[in-house]
Amino acid sequence: MNLNKTIILGLTGSIGMGKTTTAKMFSDYGVPVWDADTTVHQLYKEDEKTIKIFQKKIPHVVLDNQVSREALKNFIIEDKENLKKIEEIIHPLVADHRADFLLKAKEKKTPLVVLDIPLLFEKGNETIVDYVVVVTVDVKTQKKRVLDRNTMSEEMFNSIVEKQMPDEEKQLRADFIIPTRSMVFARGKVKEIISNFVGS
Repeated sequence: MNLNKTIILGLTGSIGMGKTTTAKMFSDYGVPVWDADTTVHQLYKEDEKTIKIFQKKIPHVVLDNQVSREALKNFIIEDKENLKKIEEIIHPLVADHRADFLLKAKEKKTPLVVLDIPLLFEKGNETIVDYVVVVTVDVKTQKKRVLDRNTMSEEMFNSIVEKQMPDEEKQLRADFIIPTRSMVFARGKVKEIISNFVGS
């Protein structure tokens, strides 16, 4: 292993599989984590460049000097093709943010970082990481976790799952698999993965 190289782990998994909790475990062990979803939230809420671009291209989605997620959702409901317009704006900005995170990590000679990307395979982002970590759990537990959040209906849950790559396929393409039914076991797997690259 090249000790001067920053190893990039791509962390992914379908909705309700425990990815966010697993990402926090890496962070708890001192591994810097870049979170795609959090980045999008931050860009919409407080990044002047992002807000200005939306103001210019889709002005009605900017409310109270931030990009309104509710307005974006309504814009997509009006016409599904509008999702492409949003992605054409936000994806390059997210990629820039991620590149900046990786550049800083490499400058600091950080041995290991995690990119938490929900649609890692679906968007072809496995090409930018050195290894892929997939979190997984049985379907019954997955569904219960999501519906217990009370943030979406069963129909919405099924719709999201249909758009994501099947869990079995993700596991086949993974370098590491973390089952999350037991979070104690998952934490042990996280520690084991980290020790592969930076020692215990």
